[in-house]
Amino acid sequence: MLQAISMKPQIAIFSAGGNTSLEWAPRFAEAGTFVVDNSSAWRMDPGKKLVVPEINADVLTPEDKIIANPNCSTIQMVVALNLLHKKYKLNRLVVSTYQSVTGTGVKAVSQLEGERNGTEHTKAYPYVIDKNCIPQCDVFTDNGYTKEEMKLVNETRKIFGDDTIRLTATAVRVPVVGGHSESVNAEFEHEFEMNDVMQILNTTPGAILYDDILNLKYPMALYANGKDEVFVGRVRRDESQPKTLNMWVVADNLRKGAATNAVQIAQYLLDKGFVK
Repeated sequence: MLQAISMKPQIAIFSAGGNTSLEWAPRFAEAGTFVVDNSSAWRMDPGKKLVVPEINADVLTPEDKIIANPNCSTIQMVVALNLLHKKYKLNRLVVSTYQSVTGTGVKAVSQLEGERNGTEHTKAYPYVIDKNCIPQCDVFTDNGYTKEEMKLVNETRKIFGDDTIRLTATAVRVPVVGGHSESVNAEFEHEFEMNDVMQILNTTPGAILYDDILNLKYPMALYANGKDEVFVGRVRRDESQPKTLNMWVVADNLRKGAATNAVQIAQYLLDKGFVK
């Protein structure tokens, strides 16, 4: 890393954990390097921008040397909701996530594969994950929610620049490799027509509307695996209360949920001429 700093790279993408980012990102930034950080270290720092390029890349300036990449589950949800929020104004979100073991890392993948194959494996979770769902992603906080659930709350508000959005989340680990799925219930301030909603989703940057229930077509983790886009389906009005929408949102958590988003931020810096 010392050699890298002496060479003064123009952009550095960090994905080595929060402690590493806290130690090294300021050093790279001081040397004039733009740091796009994929850890949680800087996300809620009020002096750092939290960026999903399709939504808020325009907040970036040449002075923003440390840029935070949001959490994977947050990214896919806000991409899907972005234009709907702009038109109808989100009041409240209820989200349940069904998250791939790849979000935990290679140790979790090894556990799942070992349990399925009956082979020796490391243990990433306190319980069996194969043929099971574990209602815990990350550690619990004092309010009874996990850190993953609170990331959804806090990061969504910061990305949209709106602290009035009420949001509650339940994050669940499922025996899937290659994508996170989310059930999203969105209540808006203004009434909507379903035809307009579908048209908006069909033109939302970074999202693909995949919704054809007559032919049993809807997003699934298997479908999103290895792709960069966010897929949206099962879009329908919540008939239990007004101005509320249900949708199913799926994305590859290692692509748009992490690497793709970071690279898109770097590309934006290049396109804007911040990096020569």
